[in-house]
Amino acid sequence: MSELLGVAVLGAGHMGADHVRRLDRVVSGARVAAVADPDAERAKEAVGGIGGVVVHTDAEAALDAPGVGAVLIASPGEAHEEALLAAFARGLPVLCEKPMVPDSAGALRVVEAEARLGRRLAQIGFMRRYDAEYQGLRSLLDSGRLGRTLMLHCVHRNVSSPPHFTSAMLVNSSVSHEIDAARWLLGQELSAVTVLRPRPSAGAPEGLLDPQLVLFETEGGAVVDVEIFVNCGFGYEVRCEAVCEAGSARIGDARGMAVTAAGSTREEVPQDYLVRFADAYDREVQSWVDATRRGRVTGPGAWDGYAAAAVAEAGVRALETGVRTPVELASRPALHDPEQNRGPTNTRSTTPRSPAPRQVP
Repeated sequence: MSELLGVAVLGAGHMGADHVRRLDRVVSGARVAAVADPDAERAKEAVGGIGGVVVHTDAEAALDAPGVGAVLIASPGEAHEEALLAAFARGLPVLCEKPMVPDSAGALRVVEAEARLGRRLAQIGFMRRYDAEYQGLRSLLDSGRLGRTLMLHCVHRNVSSPPHFTSAMLVNSSVSHEIDAARWLLGQELSAVTVLRPRPSAGAPEGLLDPQLVLFETEGGAVVDVEIFVNCGFGYEVRCEAVCEAGSARIGDARGMAVTAAGSTREEVPQDYLVRFADAYDREVQSWVDATRRGRVTGPGAWDGYAAAAVAEAGVRALETGVRTPVELASRPALHDPEQNRGPTNTRSTTPRSPAPRQVP
């Protein structure tokens, strides 16, 4: 197939601009056909030097632009549901950055809308599934060489948090990656959440409960703990250790260049997720483009986006109440797709309750 896939990128902020660069300079088989952002100047800056791109301040106008055959959503999470449904209405395949939709009720509406189409259109941007170390760990666990996985120990640290960051966002924004990674690595749904709150770091902004220790239980009897620390001050670190019946395996220790001089060795520590997971993002978008050009949609789907939102909501309730909180999932709609990636299969039929108001204690 020689024709390039024309992609409309919705959102020209930090993530969106990086995807525009990636589609133009790194990924093969695609081109940026349109960019939409409420800030027209920011959108123009993101596409500077790229020919043949139309810029809009309205997302749906970008979807209708000439030559658009697929959509990459990198706008704020609150705009995702409307954009996803608009793409579905046009039959456009979508790569949507996480969160798919911030609240579980909206995420479930997206799942149900896609199910009514009878085919997949959405891939959700949980890029850790495309990281070489995570893929290696997944393959090892799937092989059974270490026996059943008993626990996952996870670390997620950022240099600093944005000014708007709240205590709840440590769970429903940052830890959402660990939520999906745990489901994917273990092949199990997460069934309950407990959040422990140590004394906040002196480096955390006033009122921010940072760090936190988030504990997940799975339907298969495993336990996952996540240290989330978004104002550690020294670097961006993501690690995961699987403890199994016959051994353990850990990823995330590899760093950048090590420089030895003047009697000491200094190692570089990534300062940003776009640095640490640059290769994963490249693999993710290339995989999406390749599948889309074949008329397929693979990778994490709308159900994975919904499950992450539902678990995160339970986590925020656990943070606010200080008690163990069960995760409530709706029944999973049937969607026939021979290339559906392995994921947890939900057999429960509980009805999701309306999300509680999110208040930072």
